[in-house]
Amino acid sequence: MRHRKPMRVLIRPRRTATVLTGALAALGLSLGTAAADTVPAEFGTDYHDPVTAAPAISTPHTRSCSVTIAQAQFKDFTPYTGTYTPPTGCGTPGRWSKVVLRMDGSVKGRQFDRLGYLDIGGVQVFRTSTPEPSQDGIKWSVEKDVTEYEKTLSSAQSVDMLIGNVVNDTYTGVLDVKVTLTFYAPKPGRTPSAPDRVIPLSDGDSVTTGASLTTPRNSTRILAEVYATGSGGGCEEFWYSVVTPSASYSCEGGDDGPYREVRVSIDGKVAGIASPYPNVWTGGWSPYLWSVIPAPHAFDVRPLKFDLTPFAGLLNDGRAHKVDVSVVGVPSGQTGWSAPTNILVWQDAHKSVVTGAVTSYKKADPAVSNTYTDGSLRHLVTDGKDRLKVTGYLDTSHGRVTTTVERAVTSAIDHQWTPDENTDDQTGTWTDDQTVTTNGHVSRTDRTYTLDGRATIDSANRLRVIMSVADRAHLGATRIDDTYQGDATFTLGVAREDRHAVATTSERYRLRAPGACYDHTLATEQGVLTKDVRGC
Repeated sequence: MRHRKPMRVLIRPRRTATVLTGALAALGLSLGTAAADTVPAEFGTDYHDPVTAAPAISTPHTRSCSVTIAQAQFKDFTPYTGTYTPPTGCGTPGRWSKVVLRMDGSVKGRQFDRLGYLDIGGVQVFRTSTPEPSQDGIKWSVEKDVTEYEKTLSSAQSVDMLIGNVVNDTYTGVLDVKVTLTFYAPKPGRTPSAPDRVIPLSDGDSVTTGASLTTPRNSTRILAEVYATGSGGGCEEFWYSVVTPSASYSCEGGDDGPYREVRVSIDGKVAGIASPYPNVWTGGWSPYLWSVIPAPHAFDVRPLKFDLTPFAGLLNDGRAHKVDVSVVGVPSGQTGWSAPTNILVWQDAHKSVVTGAVTSYKKADPAVSNTYTDGSLRHLVTDGKDRLKVTGYLDTSHGRVTTTVERAVTSAIDHQWTPDENTDDQTGTWTDDQTVTTNGHVSRTDRTYTLDGRATIDSANRLRVIMSVADRAHLGATRIDDTYQGDATFTLGVAREDRHAVATTSERYRLRAPGACYDHTLATEQGVLTKDVRGC
């Protein structure tokens, strides 16, 4: 029972309280809890614009230029198409210190959450979903650091954007959006770190299957990034809830049940594995959970990154190679995932051909177990794990470089429900740990995702959902903990004004790194922002 209604997000204030919060934050202070008489007993026709606790994108104190690259009203599935021309006056194109994408949006009336993307020169640079509006309307903004695409942005390119939408007498919300890029001139002595080339393997909402990849023959580092998302509206949107054929539930899958793993294969050989993030869009479970604070990454979908450098010697042979992106666990022939893919390549500046080879490869099939118990409370427990270890070398202009990539993923899902699905509870924990060793230098990235959802429908047809979603990471010496919690109740099957919806939600984002500390907490009641507190 996963109900739907019949980028970091930048705060776009419309309330005096939010403006005051910004002013206080500039002084190192923060706003406490809103007065009790400002919080309504239930949701009205308007509520606060979407906000998140995530930190703002840091930008350098250098000259900047902004370019509008898309402006459209999305009413159907007609894409916006246009052209982009790099700005002048902010340094040499392709050598900026930072490039920031910003999407501003507004919508009012009634509308589902919608999924969308933005491609520049065929490269997917941004993937997003949208908030569901209040009757009176909301505005929101999303920002993303897109500096890694600066080589693509260094020349004129085509622009394609789509947020597929349906507008009719029932669903009246038109998505009005504007996208800009802001370029910051380089700092003196800047060392370029962005890839030398970004090669798109697919565009729009497609899954990458049988793509042909020919890399520059002097590639020294190769990454794949995959914007993997379960599609909106179907069971694969809630892939973590899918059950095995032996279980009895509204979302039935294959023998792997809810186990999912995103793979990148080269010439039929698995070259990278990753745990997908359990994205929850703003119509998922209960729309009132996300009326102000979205789940982490809902508005700025983070791509999965795969380090393919051990295969660079193979890919540098000047021939075309077949690349496939697949999602393990999805039954054969079934759709439901989008996985547009880019290949990021760094090249040797002093050598036209770099040779090398894969010297070690260890990969077994995923180990997945599902234990199902039938009865007055049905229960499915799923455990899965997989591991890949690859070593390869390259003879570069500065000597032989040996790279070992070791990645391990795990899933642990506990799902319980009554036969009528009026009680439907589940917890999930996913880990994705990667170690990259380059000539003895070790770099670790450890991620943990958790989801805890508990849904009940009572005799009065009131749906209550208590939800927690977290994204935690150790990125070397940096630790990140982004945790959302919510509790929402409303009446099903009635007009919007008769739902008597109530909800309390909160998010806390914490970051610790050498010389850096960030701690931000938000809370809401019935769509009113009641807490905006910054620590550190």
